[in-house]
Amino acid sequence: MRLLKFSLLALLVISLSSCFEDRDDNAISASEINDFVWKGMNAVYLYKDEIPDLANDRFTTNNEYASYLNSFTFPENLFESVIYERETIDRFSVIIPDYIAFEQLIGGTSLSSGLEFNFYFKPGSSTEVFGIIRLVLNNSVADNLGLQRGQIFDAVNGTPLTEDNLSSLINQDSYTLNFATYNDNGTTIIDDDTIVPSMDSVQLTKAVYSENPVHQTEIIDVDGENVGYLVYNGFNANFNSQLNAAFSEFAANNVQHLILDLRYNPGGSVNTAVLLGSMVTGQFTGDVFSKLVYNSGLQEFNTEFPFVNSFDGQSINNLNLNKVYVLTTARSASASELVINSLGAYIDVIQIGDFTTGKTQASVTIYDSPDLTSNNINPNHTYAMQPLVANSINVNDIAVPGNGLTPDITLIESPSNFGTLGDINEPLLAAALADIQGLGRFSQPSIEFRTLKTNIDLKPYEDGLFIDNDWFFNRLEFE
Repeated sequence: MRLLKFSLLALLVISLSSCFEDRDDNAISASEINDFVWKGMNAVYLYKDEIPDLANDRFTTNNEYASYLNSFTFPENLFESVIYERETIDRFSVIIPDYIAFEQLIGGTSLSSGLEFNFYFKPGSSTEVFGIIRLVLNNSVADNLGLQRGQIFDAVNGTPLTEDNLSSLINQDSYTLNFATYNDNGTTIIDDDTIVPSMDSVQLTKAVYSENPVHQTEIIDVDGENVGYLVYNGFNANFNSQLNAAFSEFAANNVQHLILDLRYNPGGSVNTAVLLGSMVTGQFTGDVFSKLVYNSGLQEFNTEFPFVNSFDGQSINNLNLNKVYVLTTARSASASELVINSLGAYIDVIQIGDFTTGKTQASVTIYDSPDLTSNNINPNHTYAMQPLVANSINVNDIAVPGNGLTPDITLIESPSNFGTLGDINEPLLAAALADIQGLGRFSQPSIEFRTLKTNIDLKPYEDGLFIDNDWFFNRLEFE
């Protein structure tokens, strides 16, 4: 029989009853959505101690609490008011207006053209923009149209791209990309480069799409030794079996070196990150891979995640490696960083590319229900929240720094030479292969393109490190 512990629900009841012991729920006239926002953040928010308005003794009467809630016209305003240092510390907690759509997205299904982009200011301009296709998702609309990584465009529906119109043009469900070419004019100087429009174009109409994050695997022969190459684009637990199958392929081919391409992997499930770390190794089963540390009121629920040798009744295919190469960009975040940080305490991790995002915190989805789970959700609205609830650290208690993980070999992707993923001449992959061959390390000179970070076609778990909801709430409620 499982023993009921000092549960999350009990924490809520005690903290609120200590504020107003004679509370009558009918006396609370504030928005029930605002009520949910405050209670949820009070219960689990990682930075609760830093926010005076989330203190357990913040309110002494029902009327004081109701007045506080009523002072916020929209739940988004209340939510933002209790976020700790939004620009520098908590850049990632979000409030979700429609949890139904969010759950579909987090499962990997969305309305998509199958394209991911990078955007840059044109050389010499602070307003004009061009885009480049960085990734074409397998079996998507774009893939079926034959679009390829590295293609450049500077207009949509015939309208030249600018910083101001970019989002509205690209976020349409149907649009035409107008292609261009990049002309470096035979020099290494960016200021004289130009983007030359072409007559080529393609019409795209988004469709419902479910992405398998195991995007590509290759076996590369290097001086008689097999190198495994994996492009992995999201820690989605729905595709753990596909990830394990990729490592089965590597093991069957006696892979002696591994290159993990996480350059476009924004994160996802903590548990899947543990599986990936266990697949790379295999010799550390039972040892601590990573840890989660909660706020001061939830310290007894701090958790250690060990290396494992199975999941869901399946044996893990592992490689027993003592070194791994990881390719990164500034889009590599959270669970990707967790893997690098946690594996680095045990084996040699050679990071090639750019600084990562710099996100060490984990989040969980909480709902407006008696215990914040997806059971018995309030039917009167569809709001949910994804707040940061824990810090992720490795076995040595080291977190990912806020400015990201520093590459051992610095190589910034250049619009003039994106290369083809899996091609031995693609710059980041070529650098890893050169190091494996012992040809020496080199860093590419910094290329100062003015880039834009947009919300265009972001994955639902962009910059996310997610704790499985069932695991999280079971952990808080039972031992």
